[in-house]
Amino acid sequence: MSIDFKAEVDKRREAMMADLFSLLAINSERDDSLADKEHPFGPGPVLALEKFLEMAERDGYETRNVDNYAGHFTFGQGEEELGIFAHLDVVPAGSGWKTNPYEPQIIDGKLYARGASDDKGPTMACYYGLKIIKDLGLPVSKRVRFVVGTDEESGWADMDYYFAHVGLPKPDFGFSPDAEFPIINGEKGNITEYLHFDGANDGDFVLHSLSGGLRENMVPEAGRAVFSGPADLAFLQEKLAAITAENPVTASLTEEAGRFQLEVIGKSAHGASPASGINGVTYLANFLSQFDFAGSAKAYLTIAGQILHQDHFGQATGVAFEDEKMGKLTMNAGVFNFDSASSDNRIALNFRFPQGTDEKKIQAVLEGLEGVREVSLSQHMHTPHYTPMEDELVSTLLSVYEKQTGLKGHEQIIGGGTFGRLLKRGVAFGAMFPGYTDTMHQANEFADVEDLYRAAAIYAEAIYELIK
Repeated sequence: MSIDFKAEVDKRREAMMADLFSLLAINSERDDSLADKEHPFGPGPVLALEKFLEMAERDGYETRNVDNYAGHFTFGQGEEELGIFAHLDVVPAGSGWKTNPYEPQIIDGKLYARGASDDKGPTMACYYGLKIIKDLGLPVSKRVRFVVGTDEESGWADMDYYFAHVGLPKPDFGFSPDAEFPIINGEKGNITEYLHFDGANDGDFVLHSLSGGLRENMVPEAGRAVFSGPADLAFLQEKLAAITAENPVTASLTEEAGRFQLEVIGKSAHGASPASGINGVTYLANFLSQFDFAGSAKAYLTIAGQILHQDHFGQATGVAFEDEKMGKLTMNAGVFNFDSASSDNRIALNFRFPQGTDEKKIQAVLEGLEGVREVSLSQHMHTPHYTPMEDELVSTLLSVYEKQTGLKGHEQIIGGGTFGRLLKRGVAFGAMFPGYTDTMHQANEFADVEDLYRAAAIYAEAIYELIK
């Protein structure tokens, strides 16, 4: 049976984009301030989950909502089960958008919206890939469970709850449409470690507060500080102008009631690739560290502004490590909070680490940094994950990719974490193509519209080859 999957996608272009627009219009950022029993991560993620399951019911699937943490629908029959894992939550939109991040727009062939590429666009491409198989009534010999989560960007509590309460075994094998083609069959470990500091400081300069960062897995775009000291505004502005003239940041400095307010703005990026962003907070701390602060503020600014600043691979910090297959450890200084009145000030460091090192080895090094009171670990951690190229799952997906694109498939190992690692035989597959512009976790996130249609055709054929 020969099926033109690209032609089948073309028949459904308008419907697919309409469904995607309805998902993108929902602000599904996690909001703990509005979380309750019915909305474990706030109202937005629940609205997105309900909308997705509503689509699945409309199209004739049997659906299940697991207490608003996650949901799934099923298709087909058979002893083996293919799992498809996607997510509907998004990172905070942040600032710097040219469009409204929750009013999707197509401009010059690019679909702009928060979630367009991570992960609502790929989710919908994959959904329509499976829908084509169902619509055509193609014979299958395996089940499919299409699972969507609502907390992938913040800690995966959605999947922890889902597997603990769904009452079903994990699928036998599967993939997540949340990365790039040709395939992601290896993922580094992922852990966030917190540096803790006291707040008291009584030098000539006093740091009253410093903050920046929206999520641990995002490069913080902006840093803000309030400080006082024996300098006038013109002197500080002159020094600041020299910094902004030589570096890719903008800054503003004002004075009110004897206190200076400083903001430094860089560029956000995905925390798995910290070198692709410009950390506004470490640039701010680097500027402040030249002045005569004392005590905890001095330690905080020295570590943030001199040791962590542009230390994407942990060399200055002392945690650098490299594995021949998985590559280098990366470090993202993601969230900063300092208040002189607090006894627990923090810097959150998100590490993507290869096999050969682990969270305890990293912690031991960080505990040796001067001025750090203690180092704690997040409860959520992933160990390095790898599915061999010889696995039938990998070879089948690559075969379809090569057939439809004419490009040679190859293995890839990334620092980012996807739901593909939820399964022992799990990978990430698409939806971004080689050479794409990565705007995930950044302002003006977009997905190429034609690439989403191309991905849908690949997903349709790949799913069919796995379950026929």
